[in-house]
Amino acid sequence: MHARRAAPDDWPEPEDSDDLDAFRHGQDTIREIEASGVGDVTGRTLLHLRCRSGLDTLSWARQGARHVVGLDSSEAAVEAARELAADLGLGPDRAAFVTAPLYDAAQAVPDPAYDVVHTGAGTLSRLPDLRRWAETAAALVAPGGILHLTEFHPLTGLLDDEMGARIVRDHFSRDPFDDTPDSHPDFDTQAVRHPMGEVVTAVAEAGLRVDFLHEHDITRFQRFGSLEPRRPGPRRPADRPLIPLLYSLRATRL
Repeated sequence: MHARRAAPDDWPEPEDSDDLDAFRHGQDTIREIEASGVGDVTGRTLLHLRCRSGLDTLSWARQGARHVVGLDSSEAAVEAARELAADLGLGPDRAAFVTAPLYDAAQAVPDPAYDVVHTGAGTLSRLPDLRRWAETAAALVAPGGILHLTEFHPLTGLLDDEMGARIVRDHFSRDPFDDTPDSHPDFDTQAVRHPMGEVVTAVAEAGLRVDFLHEHDITRFQRFGSLEPRRPGPRRPADRPLIPLLYSLRATRL
């Protein structure tokens, strides 16, 4: 059994040299929501769709995964991930990284299927074709394997910046909630909200059995001014009603 290491208070990947040094010395980035949702990865293969610079992907390797693969459409992110893997002494037999659009993952990754396929928070909001994402991810799950997802709760796209009581958008609207285009190659569209019902339906229609859908009152970073930086993640003040900020989903291929 590989013990989980402590992670920093916030979820965004380390950006400065001090944070990267901490990661190199054993500070993994996998949080409890993901660790408990995925379960023990010892001896398993894992595919991380949209791996960014590879910190979460390499954390899964250090927690015992037999072989991890990270995919991202940004060549710069993939090169950074490869360099970090080499620094950690993890060769391609333990940790491989490929550059490709997420929708083309099946043609780009080295293996036809994986025990765990994971997509992290912040991905679906920039993927307008939810059904295509689900079909792509599901096709890469091995029999008996799982698809795991963490994502920002769609409710957070309806609230004002200070997390007040005022609802500012229609829950059923498909209008973009963020007018700022993302520079990431996969995400050249405006951010869109995918209600959780659509996510669950897309996963189920892709041929997987949904095991759970959990809502969480913490988030990845200081997304709203009224959140407090607390463990295991920023959340609303203790004297205010809690609301869901993240959700996680797991589905199995039978």
